[in-house]
Amino acid sequence: MGDGELWRRAMDGEPEVFGELFDRHAKAVYNFVFRRIGSWSDAEDLTSLVFLHAWRRRADVVLVHDSALPWLFRTADFVVRNERRRQRFRWLNLARQTPATDEPDHADQVAAQVDDEREASRLRALLRKLPRHEQEIVELCFWSGLDAQSAAVALDVPLGTVKSRLSRARKRLRDLSVDVPEDEALERLP
Repeated sequence: MGDGELWRRAMDGEPEVFGELFDRHAKAVYNFVFRRIGSWSDAEDLTSLVFLHAWRRRADVVLVHDSALPWLFRTADFVVRNERRRQRFRWLNLARQTPATDEPDHADQVAAQVDDEREASRLRALLRKLPRHEQEIVELCFWSGLDAQSAAVALDVPLGTVKSRLSRARKRLRDLSVDVPEDEALERLP
């Protein structure tokens, strides 16, 4: 059963089918959010917020190829931007109140998460060297696996614009990744 039928049933008062939509798309939304913010726990919380927003706005969802994923990615982008603003505000307030302390954690799982977050941070730093509109293309097409048409809907731009931005982003990423073989640089992006 496609997303369109599940959304219609959810709007008609069958909230349990929304759980199916969550199961179907939560991992992709979670990965999209994690790649944007680089924190496992924050990505879990923000993924929940995306689906809460989707439930509240279920009548406004725009499906592409009978998939709600492009709309969910666009919503996730807004949620991440809002969270970044909140985090900046919290860090500024915290910096004014208490000194920062480092408490090392020696658990293997935590170390693995730190390594993952460090690699994600390195890749985000590379991505930040691109113009914002090309960053969005990389996030949607390379990381989240959307096709150009779905990315066009998620970004609310024409298909040709997506294709040209995608081409420029690939070239710039190759140029920025001189220490990594050409094709491997793009494949290493999560």
